[in-house]
This record gives sequence, C-alpha cells and structure tokens, in this order.
Amino acid sequence: MNARRAWLAFLLGMMVISGRATDSQNNWITPAEASQFRTTPSYAQTLAYLQRLQQAAPGKIKLETFGITPQGRPMTMVIASHDGTFTPDAARAAHKPVVLVQAGIHPGEIEGKDAGLMLLRDITVTGKYPHLLDHVVLVYIPVYSVDGHEHSSPYNRINQNGPQSMGFRGQAQYLNLNRDYIKADAPETLAWLKLWQAWLPDFLIDVHTTDGADYQYDLTWYTEDPHKLDPVIANWQHKLMVVQAMPAYEKLGHLASVYLEFKDGRDPRKGIENFGSGPRFSTGYAALQNRPALLIETHMLKSYAVRVHAVYDLLRLVLDNINRDPSALLAATSQADTDTIDRAGDAHAQVALTFKRDPASTPYELKGYAFTQTHSEISNDTWIQYDPSKPVTYRIDNWNGLLPDISITPPAAYVVPGEWKTIIDKLDAHGIAYRRIGHPMKDVDATAYQLDQPKWADRPFEGHVMLQGFTLHAHPVEVTLPAGSVIVPMNQRTANVAMELLDPQAPDSLLRWGYLDAIFETKEFGEPRVLEKLARDMLAKDPQLKAAFEQKLHDDRAFAASSRARLDFFFMRSPWYTVQRVGVYPVLRLDAAQLANIATK
Repeated sequence: MNARRAWLAFLLGMMVISGRATDSQNNWITPAEASQFRTTPSYAQTLAYLQRLQQAAPGKIKLETFGITPQGRPMTMVIASHDGTFTPDAARAAHKPVVLVQAGIHPGEIEGKDAGLMLLRDITVTGKYPHLLDHVVLVYIPVYSVDGHEHSSPYNRINQNGPQSMGFRGQAQYLNLNRDYIKADAPETLAWLKLWQAWLPDFLIDVHTTDGADYQYDLTWYTEDPHKLDPVIANWQHKLMVVQAMPAYEKLGHLASVYLEFKDGRDPRKGIENFGSGPRFSTGYAALQNRPALLIETHMLKSYAVRVHAVYDLLRLVLDNINRDPSALLAATSQADTDTIDRAGDAHAQVALTFKRDPASTPYELKGYAFTQTHSEISNDTWIQYDPSKPVTYRIDNWNGLLPDISITPPAAYVVPGEWKTIIDKLDAHGIAYRRIGHPMKDVDATAYQLDQPKWADRPFEGHVMLQGFTLHAHPVEVTLPAGSVIVPMNQRTANVAMELLDPQAPDSLLRWGYLDAIFETKEFGEPRVLEKLARDMLAKDPQLKAAFEQKLHDDRAFAASSRARLDFFFMRSPWYTVQRVGVYPVLRLDAAQLANIATK
C-alpha cells in the first residue's frame, strides 16, 4: 500500500511539473500562433513580445535600435547569442560568425517575422534548441520596412493566401527597399548600411514570399550564381545549401526548389531562367561585399501556417549547420576579402560587371500541377488555371546559369573630383575608404571616359529615370584636381562596391541611376541664323565633313527632316560645343604608375 501511494504521489508530482511546463510554454505562444496563423502581429505587438524574451533571457538576447524610419518609428534589431556575445568586437574576438536574418523588407511577405519570434523563443526561453547559437551570433531584423509594415491592409497582396491583413511593399516614401541597396536613397537603407559596416555579417538571409505560378513546393530559394562570387564563397554556399541544408529540410517533410523564374508565366513547361538579381538586391549586394546570401521565397498560395513553419525549419537547419562548423564560414569570408585586396596588384585581373545567360541549359524536374490554358476575351491573352488536386512532375529546361558579359580590368584607383559631393556621399554611405586631397593637384595623368548618345528609360523606376545606354570611349587626359577630390584605391575589401558605384558600365552605377545626368546637358546653344553661317564656313574648309553631312542626309530620314538636327551636326563639331565638355564622365581611372605619381605630389 505504501509503495502504491508513493507511486501515485510520484505520478501526481510529475503531472504538476508537466502542467507547469505546459503553462510556461503556453505563456510564450507568439501572436501568430495564438491566432492559429490567421493574423500577424502589429509592430508594437512584435516589439512587446521581443521585449518579454529579452527580460526572460537577458544573457542570450538583446534589443537595439539601429535607425529611424521616415515616419519616425524605431528600426529594431535583435542580437542573440548563447553567452551574451552582443557586440561586433565581441563576436570577432570569440571567432563567431555573424548571421544576419532579415524579415519584412517587403512587409506583405512577413513569414520571417513570425518564424523568427518562434525560433528565438525556442532558442532562448523554452530550451528546445539550447545549443543552436553556441558558436554563432544571430542578428535578426524582425521588420525591415517598418512604415510599410504599419500600412497594413487585407488588399496589399492580391496573389497571396493570408494572413488576414499585411503590410505594403513600399516604405513611406514609396521606395522598394529591395531595390535600394546600391543607390541607398531611403533612410532605412542608410541605417542598414551602418549596421552592415558595424557587424560585417558573414552570412545574410533575406525572407520573402513569392508571386507567380502555382506548384507543390512550400518554398523556393536563391543564391547568387558562382560567377558573381569569390570561389571560396561559392563553394561554401553550395555545400551549405545543396549538400547539407536542403536534404535535411526535405527529410522534415517539406518540398523545396531552387528559385522559379519562369520564362513564360502562361506555360511553365517552357523552362526557368535566372531572375537577374543585381547589386540593387540584398543577395547581389552581399555578393559585392564578398559574403554569401540566401533568399528565401515561401509560396504565396500555401497557408500562412505552412509558410511560417517552412521558414522556421529552414532557418533552424541553416543555423545548425553553421554552428557545427563556424570556422569554415569565417575562413571563406576572410579569404574572399583577402582575394579582393590582393587583386589590386594584378594588372591582368578581370572583373565581370554584367552577366548573360549561359546558352547551355540543364534538365530540371518541376513538381507542379496540371493546368489549362484558355483564350481570354477580357485580356485577349492566354489565361492559365492550375488544378492543385492534380500534382504533375514536368521535365523542363533550367536556364539559371550565368556567364560574364562585360568585364573590365580594375584600375589601381578611381578619382572623384571634389565638386561631385553626391558621389562622395555615396562612398561614405557604403563605407568605402578614400584619401581626400587638401590642395589643388596639377598635371595629373589619368584615363577619362567620353560618353555619347545617351538613352533613358521612358518611365521612372524607384524615383529615377534610368540611363539605359550610351557609347563609351576611353582616352588619356592630364587634369588639375581641385581640393577636396578623393582617391579611391582598389586594394580594399569594398573594391567591388566601389566599382559598381563608379564604373559607368556597371548596371547599378550612379551614372545609370541618373545621379550624373547633368553631364549630358548642353548649357549654351547656337541661334539658327548663327549656325547657318558656321555650317557654311565649316563645309568650305573641310571636304570630309561635307561628305559626311551628305551621307547622313542620305542615310537618316529623321535627320534629313529636322532643321535643328542638321544645324546641330555642325555645332556639335565646333569648339563652341566641345568647350562645354558634354558627356565627359567626371570619375577618372588611375593605373598603378599614375597612382604612385599622385602619391609624390
């Protein structure tokens, strides 16, 4: 009898302990879980939950403000570590890689926020994964575009299945923050760049929700093409995602695919291609910074619960793999930085600025659904409709591979004349090192670019009218640099970012974004009556010019029909035009000898 009573007492005690544990766990249910993933919390509710975590585990989690939005809201980041490694210096001293996870750069695509709250809870409070951050420091941005997040509506994402209300794609100034990394117009981007420079993360994860086709996968993922990366980064990234994380992820019951950019949205059987990420995107910017990056895109038609858990599981697996071998990631990023610095001493180095599609495709098995195609009398186009009750595997072509297109030999340094403060401010925003000269410097030998025949887009994009094309001619010059000019050497780890900003051929250069449009403007014009005489004088003195004029009249009907174009033909070949330096690109290139010569001045 006594033994039986003791046993019953033990069982009752265990039930009490279990009940307390259950009650404790229930206390940490996230707002999204509490609503059964019908809703996602407001920013205030999100911060309140994170503050509770911080109070419960002050040695493992710390909240900091890293910026202020245009509407005055704080931009909050969470630093999580097993042992209170809460500063960049402490992380470096402890030889711990820093993983930056950001959610809500597009606030309608908010799974990363709710998955992050759950994962932080299970790392720091409930003890489900107590060792996940033993050798890693996690920097987590729960909502990047805070103002967009608070611009919530049931109607912000027409293609998406829940939650009931979600944020708006643009921030308060209607800028898309995932197109702003290089031009850095938004206050949020400037704040993020300071965070990046302070922490210099070893790995970036950016969480999104896709649009587009219907298919079986819970999520798709994207990493930059190996041609855009230092080989050590490409190899580390491939091992993490292809060899380690994704096989383990699918063992948990998820279906995942590489990012699916269909060549024809009306017929997925025509294959997939690279979506064209560049430095304006998070992953493209990380590549310039010699860092691997992962883009997660949950499938918008899966339930919000499925999407959140899909992100949760992938984040956990990625962190677990990095935590198991932190030195491999640290070695890769360190070597990539060294390679970039050492490249400055190689006069034959080539760096790709633009990329083209690899003409060779690879086979790919797409786990999709049956679909029908009908002609629409409304759009007068093909209407595709999927049937999720009929899963189908399609064998399609994968055109994701890229090859270098336009490549350059980097200069030893760029020179930005002091009057171009806008350009220098962008260098500062990106943390690019330079030397400022304090006095005018005469007789500087350099290489300059002459740009002609500019062509702009016919509509604005992200607050700019993009320069789409121009002709380019490089030539040697001897110039006087004004005081305040800056010399930007390429023997620095941020050299790739500097080239993207400063080289006119780079797809996201400041020139392409329109910051230098004024160089194409003529400030003085000739009156027609004056140019009539100028043209006759020039024709009389130059038979070759006369032949060229007559040939253009013959070949170019629009030119022949325009009296102004005819007169400008002569004006633009006269000293009255060339003295205006129209199309002269102000940023100069220095080779190693020219840079050494400047150092002696």
